[in-house]
Amino acid sequence: MNQERKTYDGLSIFIHWLTAVTVIGLFAVGLWMVDLNYYSQWYKPVPHWHKSVGICLAALTLFRLVWKHIKKQPSMEGEAWEIAAAKIAHSLIYLLLLSLFISGYLISTADGRVIDVFDWFAVPALGELFPNQADIAGEVHYYLAFTLIGLASLHALAALKHHFINKDNTLKKMLGVK
Repeated sequence: MNQERKTYDGLSIFIHWLTAVTVIGLFAVGLWMVDLNYYSQWYKPVPHWHKSVGICLAALTLFRLVWKHIKKQPSMEGEAWEIAAAKIAHSLIYLLLLSLFISGYLISTADGRVIDVFDWFAVPALGELFPNQADIAGEVHYYLAFTLIGLASLHALAALKHHFINKDNTLKKMLGVK
């Protein structure tokens, strides 16, 4: 029996909201930590946490992409142009996330040091792959982060528009409500 899903499954909902909170947190911490100086008590632990959480989010995002193809998703609601825009936005969000993970990796490993993830394991470094890697990747990372926050804000506004203006189930599906 091929019945259409009315809401996202619990794991998809959990990963979606965990990702949203984590991205916002990493963005805020990232903005704050770049102004830390060597004498700050936070100079070493905060970048360590930022990198560790970023690596965990990268793994979760890869799992999410696989899960999205395994688990049947509810259909999108709205006009054809809204559905097309939503598909493009979702693809761009994933592309931005993956690009942020790569640029963060390039910043953190340019000097040849591994990324130590919460003292659980280490992600090996490839070292400097191109001149000024850390600086270039840092600029890219900065602008990608702002772009992701902007696009995620539009994504949230679109969900609210669907809920309050269109009065459809777009937001309810991601809240697990029928």
